[in-house]
Amino acid sequence: MRGGWVYILASRYRSTLYIGVTANIAARAYQHKTGTGADFTRKYGVTLLVYAEQHTTIEEAIAREKALKKWKRDWKFRLIEEGNPDWIDLYDRING
Repeated sequence: MRGGWVYILASRYRSTLYIGVTANIAARAYQHKTGTGADFTRKYGVTLLVYAEQHTTIEEAIAREKALKKWKRDWKFRLIEEGNPDWIDLYDRING
């Protein structure tokens, strides 16, 4: 079994958010950056990787993604800001 990642993308500070799940965070973030990740992210320019959370299994990551999608918007903002208060793009950091 492979692990998984839950991630949050933003279009800019405290704006449109996208929550996703993947087994390969670097490849998935690249897809979103280049406009091949999802129709929603391409349409709304949601390309900044502002949050990423690793899980032992993909099933755990999927469960967490579903839970986060039910959260209130302010809760999501707080989660992001706990680890990334300036909403910097974490793309380069995850790609080494």
